This record gives sequence, structure tokens and C-alpha cells, in this order.
Amino acid sequence: MTPERRIVVEKSMKRKLDARCSIFILLYIMNYLDRNNIAAARLKGLQDDLNLSYNEYATCLSILYVGYILMQVPSNMAINLVSRPSIYISCSMLLWGLVSTLSGIVTGFGGMVAIRFFLGFVEATFLPGALLILSKWYTRRELTTRNALLFCGNLISNAFSALVGAGVLSNMQGVLGHAAWRWLFFIEGAATMAIAIVAVFILPDLPHNTRGFTEEERYVAQLRMTEDVGIADSDEGQTVFTGLVMALKDPKVYLMMFTLTAYVVGLSFNAFFPTLTGTLGFTYVPTLLMSAPPWVFACLISLANAWHSDRTQDKFWHITLPILLGLAGFVISMSTLNTAARYLALFLQASSYAGFIVFYSWISSSFPRPPAKRAVAIAMINAFSQLGNVAGSYVWNLSEDGFRKSYGIVTAMFGVTVVGCAVFRMVLVRMNRRLAEEEEERGVRVVGGGAEKGGLEGAPGPETLSKGFRYLV
Repeated sequence: MTPERRIVVEKSMKRKLDARCSIFILLYIMNYLDRNNIAAARLKGLQDDLNLSYNEYATCLSILYVGYILMQVPSNMAINLVSRPSIYISCSMLLWGLVSTLSGIVTGFGGMVAIRFFLGFVEATFLPGALLILSKWYTRRELTTRNALLFCGNLISNAFSALVGAGVLSNMQGVLGHAAWRWLFFIEGAATMAIAIVAVFILPDLPHNTRGFTEEERYVAQLRMTEDVGIADSDEGQTVFTGLVMALKDPKVYLMMFTLTAYVVGLSFNAFFPTLTGTLGFTYVPTLLMSAPPWVFACLISLANAWHSDRTQDKFWHITLPILLGLAGFVISMSTLNTAARYLALFLQASSYAGFIVFYSWISSSFPRPPAKRAVAIAMINAFSQLGNVAGSYVWNLSEDGFRKSYGIVTAMFGVTVVGCAVFRMVLVRMNRRLAEEEEERGVRVVGGGAEKGGLEGAPGPETLSKGFRYLV
């Protein structure tokens, strides 16, 4: 293939890929709607109708993440083996839509706990699976922006859920004898199942076998990933358990696990955002409507931050600067009860998600090969970080003085996150220095990290990476 022909084919391939991967945004919107609609339902009587104490309600929130944690690593090990991940993800979505719909028929604490556990169990397949599929198609220079578009589904869902919640909760009370909060689960769960059926025909599979691409486009898609780090993105000669062992032996995985967990605790205000907006003193419909603009703002900040991160190939500063914005929001919320200032603080807090998105692309780029290891690393880090959501469910019980104590806790967690990112950056800088030294000594292709071959501690394993490869810091 001539260079001119490759440019044409690659442009066509990326246009098709971007169009088909855009449905991930809609899937993530539904993923978060079904997970977080309980917060909006609480404002219209769910907690009172089910006779839940605060700790019981918090348990209903946190139990979801138990199922979420248990399923993530097995699911990503499985999706790395299947040849049609589009079918795998769509079937999982159909299941979580069904489980979410059943939330509308529960009558007590036990039923809600069971529903929330199984909802987390089936929802666990989506995010790590989507991140893995994107990392199989996009190079490191493209991945952060695509991850940002994916995570905009999360941010949009926070805004969209408030708008849907306002519409349903204000108009469906007593329809067919059901409370409005039950209709919220019925409507959103049914929408999820309908979208899942459509998604199976749109989602891409793998570069070598996906439908709707020409042979040339599939060839270029595979070639791009080989050129990105100097080795094909395949698990030839390795099993899924090999990837598990490699991930378990890599110290970088554990550093990212604890850092992301602290970040998630810091972001735990997400599940209580309507409640925090309610501290401004408005009734429930204005409260839900006012919950939307901060997330629209966060989406715009996240896209700009991710685009600039890809352009500069920088990760650390594009994670820490949004965290600093969030810290400013926390400080404002702790230091004043002024309505305008506290609403501005909500915008700043929501914008801290911009760094969270870059963090996930840092995970993928720091474990480039083999895919079996990358699949397990993504799932392990994401699964462990959900403990932050479990802890975060109980952080916001301290409602005195406008949740001042709760804001103090999340402020400390953001501080831990910045320290963890700084340490991880130092580790990668050290590994890059060792790579440069080996290149200079050998003057040949180098091993990008195998401790047994290249002598780089905490490396991705025995994979040969191209000369000039560097970890992104």
C-alpha cells in the first residue's frame, strides 16, 4: 500500500470507527442513569416509602459496588477472549436494563439491596470493556480524547438524569397507582433495553474481524496499533491467566489502584449531587434542574482538557489541574453559606472529573502490551477503585453546616490523589530514563520493560517495544 493510499484508507477507517464508537456515549449515559437514578428517586419519597434509615439507604448505594467489584476482572478477562465483544456488551446491557426496571417493584430494604447488588454485577462489564475495546483501536496519541468522549456519557447522564427526573417525578405521581419514583425506574430501564438491542448492530468488534470495514481498513487498523508501540496488539502464545499473573506482579498496578481509589472517594459527591444542590434552599424540581448545568460545564472542560492532553502528550498536569479546580470548589463550600458562591462551587467540583478521564487513558498507555495484561490491569484498577464509592456512600452523612465535614474528607482524598499521581509520574520518568540508557548502550531495538529482559523494575512484562518508545508522563 502506497503512503498516499494509506492516508485515504486510514481517514475512511477512523471516520467509520468514530461514528460507530459514538454509541458508547449513549451506552454510558444509560449505564449511569440506571445506577444513579436512585438519588433522584430519593427526593420524591423512595426512602420514606421503603422505610429506609440513612444507613440503609447508604447500604443500597454501596452494595452496588460490591457486585461491580466482583465482576470486573472476570468480565474483562472474558471480553479479551471473545471475538464479538459487541454482542457481549449488548447482552450485558439488556440484562442491566431488566434489573434496573425491577427496582420499581421493590417494597423494602432487602429487595432494594438485592436489586442493587445484581445491577452492579451486570453493569460491571461495560466500562472496563469499553476502555479495552477503545485501546485496541486507537493509538496512545488518540486515546485520551476518545476516552473523554466516552466519559462525557457519564457527565451528560448527571445532567440528563436531573432533567428526566424532574419530568417524571413531577408528572407521573399516582399514574396507574404507582409512585412517581417507581415510574422513574420503569421508564429508564425500558429505554436501556431498547438501546441495547440497537447497539449490537452498531458497536465495533476487533480490528481484524469487525463488520462494516473493508479489508484495507482492517489492515490499516492493525498496522496502526503495531506502529504505536512496535509490537502487534495480540496475545499470541499467551493465555488470559498469563495476563492476570503479569498484572499481579507489576507494582505500577497497585500504585494506580490506591491513587484512583482516593480520587473516587473525592468524587463521591456525584451520587449526592441533587442533595448538595438542595442545600441551596430550592424545592425539588428547581433543585433537579439546577443540578444539570454544572455537568454540562464539566463536559466542556473535560473535552478541552483531553484534547490538550493528547496534543501535548502530557498526563500528570492534565489530571492535577482539574483536581485543583475541584479543591477550590470544596473550599468555597466549606467556607460560606452564600447561595451564589455555593452554586459556583458545584461547577468547580464537577469540573474535577476532567482529570479523572485523563487518568483512565494513563492506565491504558502505561500497560501497552500484551492485551491480556492490559485487560486485567484496567479491570483491577477500576474494580478496586470502586471501594472508593462504597466509602463515599457514607461520607455524606455529615450534613451539619452544609456538609462541611464531608467536604473536609473529600478534600483530603484529593490531596492523596495528587501525591499518588506525582509518585507514579516519578516511576515512569525513571523507567523512561532507563529505556534511554539501554538504547544508548545497545543501539538496537530495546525491551520496553520486561524485568527479566530489560531490567526495568515494575515493567509491563516481556514485550518488545519499538526503539524510541517512552511512557507518557
